[in-house]
Amino acid sequence: MPQEPTERRVVVTGPPRRTRRASGYYRPRTEIDEQTTLGHTYVRSLMRTQLRAAFTVFAVLVLLVGPLPLVFATTPNARRLEWLVLGFCLYAPLVLLARWYVGRAERNERDFVRLVEDR
Repeated sequence: MPQEPTERRVVVTGPPRRTRRASGYYRPRTEIDEQTTLGHTYVRSLMRTQLRAAFTVFAVLVLLVGPLPLVFATTPNARRLEWLVLGFCLYAPLVLLARWYVGRAERNERDFVRLVEDR
């Protein structure tokens, strides 16, 4: 008597029943990694704050250095004044402006990391 062939086992795969997240909440880092619309919004907000700081520094720099040619043109015989302003008086505000910008950029990044890491 021939034996009936046994049915072959079939492996059925599908989406996992348990996901890594316990609730319907996605962490912002996941949103950024998966490049969702919300993740794009997070990154855009960081870029916007960094750009705002850069434009602020640029505006102060234009206001600080922009009028110097006009000032030098109105005082043609004051060569020592030009060297004094360009050589000594301009460096302190530029250094302070650069330090402010770096501090602001680092603070923006820290705030962004704190937001993304959900702390």
